[in-house]
Amino acid sequence: MASTYSLLLFALVAAATVSEANAAQLRADFYSCSCRNLLAIVKTGITKALQKEARMGASILRLHFHDCFVNGCDASILLDDTSKFIGEQTAAANNNSARGFNVIDDIKAMVEKECPGVVSCADILALAARDSVVYLGGPSWEVGLGRRDSTTASRLDANNSIPAPSFSLSTLKQNFANQGLSEKDLVALSGAHTIGLAQCRLFRPHIYNDTNIDASYAKFLRSKCPRTGKDRLLEPLDRQTPFHFDNLYYKNLVQKKVLLHSDQELYNGGSTDHLVGKYATDRVAFFNDFAKGMVKMSRIKPLTGKKGEIRLNCAKVN
Repeated sequence: MASTYSLLLFALVAAATVSEANAAQLRADFYSCSCRNLLAIVKTGITKALQKEARMGASILRLHFHDCFVNGCDASILLDDTSKFIGEQTAAANNNSARGFNVIDDIKAMVEKECPGVVSCADILALAARDSVVYLGGPSWEVGLGRRDSTTASRLDANNSIPAPSFSLSTLKQNFANQGLSEKDLVALSGAHTIGLAQCRLFRPHIYNDTNIDASYAKFLRSKCPRTGKDRLLEPLDRQTPFHFDNLYYKNLVQKKVLLHSDQELYNGGSTDHLVGKYATDRVAFFNDFAKGMVKMSRIKPLTGKKGEIRLNCAKVN
């Protein structure tokens, strides 16, 4: 038994070491010679998309999040199903809700025209997420580049790895810890819910079953989202400024006026209450910690070197 445990521990440490080594290969200037206009192309594409629909910024950020939490930031979420695998787009967290694929495809097409076969879809998605946050008024951060794209995807892995709106605080903490992210990262990155919308089917359990929600807010939401039906009706995650990146999400948490059960778990008498309180009163602290958290998240198990490939079309392998 002891030897089996030792071998398992060694395997876990070895895997973490390899992941860290791969992440260390990411560099902000990775394409400085091979695709000099990359950052400008991505920014132009995001600006065009968000000028058309501000909500798309939250969708792109969510795509990046859901990609990184499933076997690392490798653009696996962008792959359509094939005869060889069922991909991540129909997983519970993504089915009929993940969006923005067309935006990444459009940017990829522009990048391919300028620098054919050079830039990965995973890097484009990481840059697009950053640029979306900045466009909506949030912080910026340096995006390390040099990821390569996966050649497969897994709906099962997506179902097992992406945090769900039903999660308790302890489950959320473990879910983030599995990705090498801390409790502070959990609270800061959850601040992404200061932008975007959520479907009735996702917040229905919170407004009908939970007691840790403002009564008047719950009553208002019940008038929009009945116990049955209207599953895809949308309500803002941040009821005041759903298309502006700010810290009102945390103020709403303190007032028990958020949509999702998992969000309110961050301010429910547990170990994360103090961080919520801090971010509710200190926007600068939130922006700083969110940016740091995004850097960490975007470096989860990247494919580098000769691993994976540079997809020519983000929706399918070469």
